Amino acid sequence: MKQTLNLALLFILLNSCSLEMKTDELLFHPISHGSFIIEHGEEIIYIDPVGKIEDFKDFKKPTLIMITDIHGDHLNVETLQNISNPNVTFLIPEAVNQRLNESIEGKRIIIKNGETKTINGMDIEAIPMYNLREEALKFHEKGRGNGYIINRNKTRVYISGDTEDIPEMRALKNIDIAFVCMNLPWTMTVESAADAILEFKPRQVFPYHYRGIEGFSDINQFKSLINSKNNTIDVKLLDWYSER
Repeated sequence: MKQTLNLALLFILLNSCSLEMKTDELLFHPISHGSFIIEHGEEIIYIDPVGKIEDFKDFKKPTLIMITDIHGDHLNVETLQNISNPNVTFLIPEAVNQRLNESIEGKRIIIKNGETKTINGMDIEAIPMYNLREEALKFHEKGRGNGYIINRNKTRVYISGDTEDIPEMRALKNIDIAFVCMNLPWTMTVESAADAILEFKPRQVFPYHYRGIEGFSDINQFKSLINSKNNTIDVKLLDWYSER
């Protein structure tokens, strides 16, 4: 897969109001903000699916639903009621499990920071996600939510969830693709996100979850900050917000 990633993008196409990105083995569908879908062969992974059922009607049913945290932009029970099915597996922190009712179908697997679970041939590791700034500690306490590393066929995909540039992120190794948040006051600045990327050096990075209290973070600045110091990191800018 490392050779595949060096081939860069095969195509980008406009679909509804969002962009899809495809490589030889991975297809990413941004839905909105922190919600997206990863297709990897027969594996259909929904990440933090929230929003209207219409947002998901054109996509295959999920085989795996991964949820990072309890906040409404990551967890919506009504959405899950509409997209869950008896054959789907949920990978979730305990705090999320406590918010789900019996109307949501599927198998639930609880995972804590630092644990790894094997699901459908994938090794999935739960990475801490939390705030560092004193004024932001109330938003995301350490241990409640999970970022994730999905390891399938030796391809490692990191999903940050809501976090700042914590030591656990900076210490990541051999990440092929990273999805990294950046929005104040809840997560981190563009500068902090770029600095973390420059330290753990993923092959590709997608800024996502970048709508903050004062509007949208400058993802073009994010790309510039990274590539001015390391032009081997491939920064991909997708359209996560149809309202822009």
